[in-house]
Amino acid sequence: MAKGGLDFGNEGSTDNVVALNPIVGLAREDLMGAVAVMLRETAGRPVTAVKHMRAFTEDVVKIVTLKSDLAPDPKDKRFLDKTWYTNPFYRAGMQYYLAVQKGTAAWMKDLKLDELERARANFVVQMLLDSMAPSNTLLGNPSAVKRAFETGGVSLVKGLKNAYDDFTKNDGLVSQVDTRPFKLGENVATSEGAVIYKTEMMELIQYAPTTPDVHKIPLLIIPPQINKFYVNDLTPEKSIVKFLLDAGIQVFVVSWRNPLAEHRDWGLSGYVDSLIEAADVVQAVTKSKKINVSGACSGGITTATLLSKLAAAGDDRVNAFVLMVCVLDPQMTDSEVGALVSRNGIAMARRRSAKKGVLEGASLARTFAWLRPNDLVWNYVVNNYLHGDDPPPFDVLFWNNDSTNLPAALHSDYLRVYEEQPFTRPGEVELAGHAVDLTKVTQDCFIVAGVTDHITPWKACYRTTQLLGSKNIEFVLSHSGHIQALLNPPGNPKAKYYRNPNPPPPNTDQWMMGGAAEQAGSWWPHWKAWLTERSGATKKAPARLGSAAYAPGEAAPGAYAFEDGKPKRTKRKAIA
Repeated sequence: MAKGGLDFGNEGSTDNVVALNPIVGLAREDLMGAVAVMLRETAGRPVTAVKHMRAFTEDVVKIVTLKSDLAPDPKDKRFLDKTWYTNPFYRAGMQYYLAVQKGTAAWMKDLKLDELERARANFVVQMLLDSMAPSNTLLGNPSAVKRAFETGGVSLVKGLKNAYDDFTKNDGLVSQVDTRPFKLGENVATSEGAVIYKTEMMELIQYAPTTPDVHKIPLLIIPPQINKFYVNDLTPEKSIVKFLLDAGIQVFVVSWRNPLAEHRDWGLSGYVDSLIEAADVVQAVTKSKKINVSGACSGGITTATLLSKLAAAGDDRVNAFVLMVCVLDPQMTDSEVGALVSRNGIAMARRRSAKKGVLEGASLARTFAWLRPNDLVWNYVVNNYLHGDDPPPFDVLFWNNDSTNLPAALHSDYLRVYEEQPFTRPGEVELAGHAVDLTKVTQDCFIVAGVTDHITPWKACYRTTQLLGSKNIEFVLSHSGHIQALLNPPGNPKAKYYRNPNPPPPNTDQWMMGGAAEQAGSWWPHWKAWLTERSGATKKAPARLGSAAYAPGEAAPGAYAFEDGKPKRTKRKAIA
């Protein structure tokens, strides 16, 4: 039970989740250095090693004599099959693995390492232990063996095919989703709309109203530069775009281009300038002096930078803004592995993307997967390769699999946010062509975070409430993870969120104890009420999209949504 009576449950704890942003990544040199220190410490203290070896041997003896009571966590999905407990061979294999885990944890605890070295060593050791689980092997996994017998070996053939396809068609990553049922523009991203403005960097999409009248102040949605914008319009049931259109909001969305190496110089300044262009177009098309804006995740960083730059220029066109699952004040204490990040690691990440011109989407996906290997790697190895099953066809994972590159300059700017903390130092750091100062951003603000978000932990998202000059800030905590916190439409009987009607206090403990309470259902209706109050009076919905100056072009989701971020190969001319 959390303080203040809010029960977030075990899944809501941010103490045991990985919150390291894959944009920062890990330097293998740092990790290997920590392992070297660990081995030197072990060699220098043989008495400690002997003590733990003796304890491990005692566990093994108990396993062999069938006297061991070692058992996995009931929530450990790797050992759910009953055969692990009824078959002596598999029970012994499982208990031996658990004994290794137990002994390694005790040994690591006894080593004299500083906090940074310990965090890094623990990360490497846990990754190795996860890979050693008997469930990851064919003979060591009872459900895989049973499947092979039941199918006459067909599951093994299918598993080999799945592995081959991943190696040749998925950058060597194990597939997390069956993408075949989903067709972009056909059953995904289907809301009616059109591109009304296009540059080399972005497309601006206007969506067709679904109500006879619309609010005069439009909303510009600013998506992350990682992954594609259509998560906002995934399916009709989960579409943020459709929900807002049905509320009478005029919706415009930016679709970022998937950059190639030739776009290496696209930095945060260029992206912010593109948003100012987009805002100009939105205002011209809607004839509104004001707009509202909404940014999520890394798009929230871009949004915050935009707001700061507009404030510095005395530009008050933004009426109100929304920040979703966005961290502007990243700290090492946000997670157990936050301490893994070092200046050396950041420098290495910057050099690698500068060399290639982009931080590749596949690299981002690989880094993210290995931060949570049991959930995002080994789980699918068992399903796809050992069981020979296809991964599930899940729309959110389809979108997540459609990753994008990050230009080297933008990657470097995001690393600067981690290094220099510009949003926490008003007026001290120059970013995107101005001195960043969020205390000058005074518009009403709506912030949403997710209880179980392992990418942008909710307590880190909450810190934004203390950075802004806004007097009216609404902070909502959705009882979900990173994406599910956003795609949270009404109708789910298990949905709930937390809010505190009072102005946000300095920290989350005070927020929880000072009036935060659980609310049943989706947070979307509450957001709709907040947003419509700040979207002005209503007028008759426009009969057509765009305007004389900005004629509608390609239908939504536009052309940039289909780009894969890979260089186009040109055919070589035959030699005469």
